[in-house]
Amino acid sequence: MKNDSVVCSECGNEVKKRKICVIDDRPVCYVCMYGDAKPVEIYPIGKVRTGLRPDELDGLPTAQGGISCVELFPSQKQFMYRLDEEAFLTIVYYLHKVTSIKTVFNRRIDGKHVGVFASRTPHRLSMIAIQDVKLLRIEETSLYVEGLDAMDGSPVLDIKLKLSALDLPPKKMNHV
Repeated sequence: MKNDSVVCSECGNEVKKRKICVIDDRPVCYVCMYGDAKPVEIYPIGKVRTGLRPDELDGLPTAQGGISCVELFPSQKQFMYRLDEEAFLTIVYYLHKVTSIKTVFNRRIDGKHVGVFASRTPHRLSMIAIQDVKLLRIEETSLYVEGLDAMDGSPVLDIKLKLSALDLPPKKMNHV
């Protein structure tokens, strides 16, 4: 076996390390995980910066904890029309530091034993996260936000207006 290859714990095939997921400490190849599905290509629109300079803190709440800067690429300026009028946004970002996934674990918020889809863990296959944030201010293409639980350097994939359940019309659930 080559240095850049590993054996899949599901099918036993030798595959390149970059073509596996580590699930419950076991290597699983992309074919076993996704079948014949093709990857989706998504380009980031910016990145998260968590370490703010002292001059950036002027005018922000006194407690810096939980304040981040979403730095959009200059090309994104054209899409920011009237963004400054919104108080709350939803940030979609990529969990670029995730290296492994646990299928079942104790949830942090209440200790309940659950799977990935019943949690907000960053250790998920898609490595996509969403977070509702409070918009504090905008300077050029830098958005200063409160409540973003992203690591420094996380690629930002999209920004959306935060909707609450109260903003939406009631929906009937059909159970089959």
